[in-house]
This record gives sequence, structure tokens and C-alpha cells, in this order.
Amino acid sequence: MIKILTIVGARPQFIKAAPVSRAIIEHNKTATEDHQLQEIILHSGQHFDKNMSEVFFNELNIPAPQYNLGIQGGSHGSMTGRMLEKIEAVLLKETPDLVIVYGDTNTTLAGALAASKMNIKIAHIEAGLRSWNRQMPEEINRILTDHLSYILFCPTFQAVENLKKEGIQKNVIHSGDVMFDAALLAADLADKHNSILKTTGLQPREYFLATLHRAENTDNETRLRSILSALNKLSLQKPVVLPVHPRTIKKIKAFGLESLTANLKMMAPVSFLEMVALEKSAAIILTDSGGVQKEAYFHGIPCITLRDETEWIETVETGWNTLAGCDVNQILEASKKRSQGTPIHEYGTGTASRKIIKILNAKLFLSEP
Repeated sequence: MIKILTIVGARPQFIKAAPVSRAIIEHNKTATEDHQLQEIILHSGQHFDKNMSEVFFNELNIPAPQYNLGIQGGSHGSMTGRMLEKIEAVLLKETPDLVIVYGDTNTTLAGALAASKMNIKIAHIEAGLRSWNRQMPEEINRILTDHLSYILFCPTFQAVENLKKEGIQKNVIHSGDVMFDAALLAADLADKHNSILKTTGLQPREYFLATLHRAENTDNETRLRSILSALNKLSLQKPVVLPVHPRTIKKIKAFGLESLTANLKMMAPVSFLEMVALEKSAAIILTDSGGVQKEAYFHGIPCITLRDETEWIETVETGWNTLAGCDVNQILEASKKRSQGTPIHEYGTGTASRKIIKILNAKLFLSEP
């Protein structure tokens, strides 16, 4: 039996982990006893709001985490350091054969650092992404994690090329995107079990959906003011729905920008399936989230990215996504473009998770270096 420790801590990681955990369960149904995979899930606690963590495990039927470190808040260095210490303690206790980390958060880096210092193999799912902006903490996290990892699962061909340019070519796999796997599952569940549009009185294609949480926007008063001004102007056309990240609310109040949110339909963070339902029926999605950019594509909704760059450049190249940054005029101009783009075949067909588990199973049981 191979023991795998999965480390998650933030909303996108819960979503990505769901189909992989399901693939492990499916693998074990047909594997012989000595080829079983035992998954242990560790939740760092980075997202501490119930609607942004616990509910994902319930909605997507992810096995409950055996460990919840409860670590959140503080500076990037403080958070990462505390995670590193506590993750190391779990690794010493569990002695896994492999650690799986996802994406680019502080949880990702802490898990990779802890495992690498103990010579435990690391699988990085969603490897190779680059925004080329090292002012973003996420960019530092993903670069360091990639260079520490034993096997790297890339969602796009560009991600494979990015790693090649950095000298990483061994055990680099184009797997497709596990987010697509999760989106297919979630879309079906949301249709069957969700009623947020009814309870909020929203009509399909008659509202804009926005998300805003990245530090580059929320911690910069000028950028935050500009983005909120654009959303305020858009609200004169259609309702602007804004599920608000707790940290974003604090910054809006700290900068005295409440007046710019008066016309917005703000709500507390919603569950994953509620978010999927809102995404599927929006006229346009405006976001600074990498995951939501792709979710917009998965559900066939035009997207405006409130950043100056994106890791998901193929969404821009195929016409699904427009980079508008924080410029009011660019955001308003982009909102006039409602056309859909062309298909992005490299994301796969919804089988990335099964491919990942198949490859991990072969490499781990064959003990490949």
C-alpha cells in the first residue's frame, strides 16, 4: 500500500482535490490489496470561513480531513512558517510515501518545503503556471514548489514549456486540468441541488458576477477604488453580484470606500455549488481569481480579468477572457464584448484526475527515481 498525504487549505485547492480523491477511491475499488492507495488529507486552515472550507468537503463528497491545523492570518512569512512547522510534525507521524500539493498558496509552499526537507516525494498538481509577476506571492509559491517537486502535472502545454525554460523536464506530465473534472461534476450537482438564483431573485443572463480578493487589488487603495468604481458604473446596467471575501470587506472599510459598494448586490461568501450556479447564469464574470477565470470558460461565460496579467493566457488567446486590470474605462469597454471564444482542447475531457492517479500509481509502485 502507498500512503499519500494531500495538503489543502484554500478554496481552489478543495475544488481541485475533489476529483483526485474520487479517482483514488475508484482506483482502490479494482486494485489488489498491495496496490491500494491510502489518502490522508491535511487542511492547513488557511481559509477559515465555514462557507469557504468545510462546506466544500460536504458538497463534493471529499473525505473529511484527518488533520486541520487551524492556521490563518498574519504575514505571508508568519503563516508559511507556522504551517511548515505543523506540517512537518504530521509528516513525521504519518511517514507518507508521497505528498500532493495544489496550486500556488502559502499552504502549497509550506507543504512542499516540509516534504522536501524530509526527502518525501512531492506531486504538484497545476504545475508550470507563470504570470511573470514576482510581486505576486502566488508566483513565488508556484516557482519554488515546481523546483522542489518530484512529479509535475501541468494543465496546459504552455505550463510544460514554462518548466522546460527553467530546466525542469523530468517527470513533467501534461495531464489536462483537474478543475475541468470538478466543473463537470459541480455543474450537475448545482443543477440538481441549488436554488440560489431563486432565493436571491436573480434572472439568468441579467446580472454581472464579480469576485475580488487578491492582495494586489485589495491592499492597494487606488486599484481597489478604481475597480469598485467600475463595478458601480456597471450596476447601472445590470445588478452586480459580489460575494465578498472577508479580507476584502476589511479593506473596503479601512480605505473608506463603502459608498462605492452601495449599489452592488453584496453577499457573504457562498458555497461552491452556489458559486457554480451563479457563474453558469451570469451575463459576464469579472474576477481577479485564477480559478474563476477558468470556471467562466468551463461554463461558457465571457470573463473580464481584473489583473494586468494571467497564468491562463490561453483563455485570452481563444477569446474567452479579457485582461482589463483596474482601469475603469477598460473594464467598461470589455463589458460590451459578450461574444464567446473558441474551445481550449488542452484542458482535456474531464479525465485529468484519473490520468494523474494512473501515472502516480505506476511510478510509485515501480519505485521510479
